Parts: sequence; C-alpha cells; structure tokens
Amino acid sequence: MRVYPLRMRGAVAGGHALTAQAGAQVLEAGGNAVDAAVAAALVSWVAESPLTGPGAGGFMLVHRARDKSTRVFDFFVAIPGLGDDVPPGEMHHVDVDFSGGSTQRFHIGAASCAIPGAALGLETAHKAFGRLPWSELFEPAIAVARNGVQLNEGQAYLHRILDLILRHTPEACAIYEQDGAALGVGDALVQTDLADTLELLAEKGAQELYTGELGAKIVEHIRAGGGCFTQRDLNEYRVIRRRPVSARFCGEEFYSNPPPSQGGVLIAYGLPLLEGFGVGDPGKAEAIDSLARVMREQLRAPAGRGLLRALELGGAPVVTRGTTHISVIDARGNAVALTASTGAGSGIVIPGTGIHMNNMIGEFDIARKPQAGKRLASGMSPSLVLRDGTPHLVVGSAGSLRLRGAVLQVVANVVGHGLPVEDAIDRPRVHLDEADVLHCEGGHDAAELDTLEEMGWNVARWRNRNLFFGGAAAVTLVDGGLAAAGDPRRGGAGVVVA
Repeated sequence: MRVYPLRMRGAVAGGHALTAQAGAQVLEAGGNAVDAAVAAALVSWVAESPLTGPGAGGFMLVHRARDKSTRVFDFFVAIPGLGDDVPPGEMHHVDVDFSGGSTQRFHIGAASCAIPGAALGLETAHKAFGRLPWSELFEPAIAVARNGVQLNEGQAYLHRILDLILRHTPEACAIYEQDGAALGVGDALVQTDLADTLELLAEKGAQELYTGELGAKIVEHIRAGGGCFTQRDLNEYRVIRRRPVSARFCGEEFYSNPPPSQGGVLIAYGLPLLEGFGVGDPGKAEAIDSLARVMREQLRAPAGRGLLRALELGGAPVVTRGTTHISVIDARGNAVALTASTGAGSGIVIPGTGIHMNNMIGEFDIARKPQAGKRLASGMSPSLVLRDGTPHLVVGSAGSLRLRGAVLQVVANVVGHGLPVEDAIDRPRVHLDEADVLHCEGGHDAAELDTLEEMGWNVARWRNRNLFFGGAAAVTLVDGGLAAAGDPRRGGAGVVVA
C-alpha cells in the first residue's frame, strides 16, 4: 500500500488479529478512522468469514471531530421478495451445541437469506468520510484471501460449532472442508473465489453486488434454492443514515444504535439506572447486583419485552446472533464503531464468488413472512462514549442476546470503574436471562457469588470464560493516550499506532 505524507496516529480493535492489523496499516498510511474501519471490515470478511462477509448486514457509527457530529449508517439486511408473489421454499434446520449443553436450532438454506447491505454500507460511509482511495483499502483483504489465514483457537471453535452450517452445501464444503473434515486450529483457510470478488468490488464498486453481474448471480442462485430474491430487491436497497440514541452515564455521553434496532436503546435505558443503583466495586456482589437489576429492568422495558415477544411468538424479527465488531479512533479524534453479521450463516455460498449468504430470516421462527423491503431489527450496538465532547470509549460486541450486556459491562468498567480497556474486556461478565437466572462467567470470586445467592439471586455458575458472554472489541482515549483490546473469548486483538 502506498504511504501518504500525513502519518496518522490511532488505535484499532477487532475480532481477529489480522482484522485489527489491517486497520492499523491504513492509519499508518495516512488514512482516517473510516478508512481504517473499512479496511479492517474487509479483512474480517476473510479472517472471520463464519460471522461476516459480503453477504452480511450491519451498522457503522461515525463520530467526526471537526463538527462533533455522530451518525449511524444503517446497512442492515432487508426482507426479499419485492415484485414477487412466489412463496419461499422450506428452510433447513440444524441444531448447534454452543457450550456443552446449550443447544440452539438454526434455520438455514436459501429461504433463510435476507438482502445484504455490508458492501454498500462500507462504500457509502467511505464516500462520505473516507480519505484514501477505495481500491487501496481492499489490498490487505485480497492478500489474506489468496494466501490463506491459519485458524486460531477462537476461529477454530466457531468452525467446530458451526460445522453443520459451514459444510451444508458443496460450494460451502469447497471452502470450509479439508480432506473430508472441518478445519481446525492451524489449518489454512484459503478463499480464492472471495479474493476475485474483492478485486471486482475494489475495481467497480459496491454496486457490482447489486446491479452488476455479482448481483445477478446472487438472485439466480438464491431463487434456484428456494429463496425469493428479486433483482428489484437489490436495485432498491439503500443505506439509511440515522441519529444515534444517547444517554448520560457518570458525567459522560453515551451514543449507540437507534430504533428500529433495540440493543442500543436498551443500553441507553440501562446506564442511568446503573448509575442510580450504584456501580459499586468491580467484581463485588453489590456491583453484580446492580448490573442484574438493570438487566431485569431492561427485560421489562418496552424494547426488551418486544424482543422477547419476537422470540416467543414469532413477531417482528430481531436478529442478534453471530456477529463481529471493529472499533477505531484516529489522531484527529474521529471515531468509528462498526458491527456486522451474517447471523450464523445460511450454508449458501454463491458459486464462483466465495460469498457466504446470511441466514437472517431464519434467525427466529417468524409466524408470517414480513413485508418485502422491510428492514429487520437488530440487537447490534456499536457504541461511543464522549468525555467533554471527545471520544473516550468506542465499543461493540458479538454475543446474541448477551451482546447488549457485554457492551453495558465494558462501559461500566471503563467509565464507571475507571479500568483500562484490556482489563475492562477481560473481566468476567454476567447475564440475566428471561427465566431470571443470573449466569455468572468463570473467574468470579466464589464468595461474592455466595453473597449474591444470599441476596436472593438464582446464580448459575459457569466454570470457565465463554463466548456465550459476548465478544467485545474496544479502544479508549484517556489523557491523550490510546489503548485497544479485543476479546480473548474469541481471539480478538487491538493495535495502537504510534
């Protein structure tokens, strides 16, 4: 990559070391936070392909230092079927064991796929705020796709639990299978078709995936498999700019993903409650009690009840599963929080492209097909905390329904407790489920958990750390010093560019 005269300083965190390194490389080359986030996202399509890719949807929160503005680019997935009355085919069902007994049913196949927005979302944000040429931001991702990436333990875990999805079709097996078996730790994941797709998008732009030959291939293959994609779906897909939801917490301003998504709303609702209950000392029973009380109130709140109703009754779909996140701050004080997802993946790979499509429609049992063109809601919560108008914390997480709790706890640890970002992410977490069971991750002091039980909580004690509790990535700016950390629960990483 060509080096530009202005050498930026900043920090990047993501779900994989290669993801974070790509963003850091762009900062070193003179790019800003949006450039770095785009390059990191493109590498995540390769290094974290079970979770994200051109077939994904997501959100990018952008804070500009120049005018102190904060906006969200909504490029989440939409329901297909515009101009088509043909009903979709049947979805395929697979049961995935996440944590030795915690089993979830996934609905996959062509009928589970929704219209992706990832490529157009990145391009729209880059056109608005990027500094480096679009095509140069693809160089790291293309190299990783062609040369291959060795699976670390976190990625190998994902491949293992999602194996029934990743090897669901011959096209998927061609990518995610080696000698008839699933890829494991140390195996190389090579994606030459995806490299070709990246080169095409770098040259022709994101519209190639919507109105070009790539888009035509997607429509043809999804329809042949029982999905109801139409060319009109792709032609009419748009990125939406939204104002973030906000709240005050411990004297600082919190910003996150607004409606129709629900995760950011629930965090913004919960943080003032947490301050009112008292943040306490990290890891102590009183602090955990406050967090659990907030989580209980979130479940009772309209957004929380709506999310549970969607799960229980098949109402308005809320997508919250397999996800990855990237956080960036650059030297000028620009900040980006980017969260994206293909759900758990549909098992559908578009032939000759390496594009693994999302399974967002299949994320939950939907009683009736939503209106074509409707934007699905999400629990994703790319978030920002400003201290005196300057970015203090940029954070987001993976983690299904535990995603918002992971973000809440990282914010509490950094802003409420004053912890360094690495410690804030590494500390054991809690999650209160809809059955009022307080799940406590491995690493908590047993005596504090005993106290919680004496306080009346039904505590479920986890033996170890687990991705069940989220996979966060965050950067901080404190007194002019930058820090970055990825979540060890999923092999994340952070890089500071001096």
